[in-house]
Amino acid sequence: MSDHPDNSHYVRRVVLPSGRAIEVVYFENGEPESPQTLHPGSDHPVEDLHVCPACEQRLVYPMDWEEAGAAHWDVVLRCPNCEWESTGRFTQESVDRFDEELDRGTEALVRDLKRLTRANMEDEVERFARALAADAILPEDF
Repeated sequence: MSDHPDNSHYVRRVVLPSGRAIEVVYFENGEPESPQTLHPGSDHPVEDLHVCPACEQRLVYPMDWEEAGAAHWDVVLRCPNCEWESTGRFTQESVDRFDEELDRGTEALVRDLKRLTRANMEDEVERFARALAADAILPEDF
């Protein structure tokens, strides 16, 4: 039986850069902190952290973040479109949605990079083939 019945705990699964996963147990006393419902410095409610409250572009990204208790995160946000920047405390649920949106954005960037890389490589192969056909490539070129 516990000597501290008012102690609460939660477990968070953390995936390390090596791919190995560990479970971290956090113990916390007292009431949980209340979540922030407004973007810092604005009247805009927090719905999607990736949407800038100043210019409404969907480009906001995290510059820094730190756990702030069992179910909250302190996050520094920045919009590259209008240079809006702010720090706020957000619920785990909001941060999870933000993380999913960042993952979707990363996947889109990787797809675009692969398409661009392929297009560039096809162009280089075509130019090389034309140069070979025109006898424009000599042994000294290698």
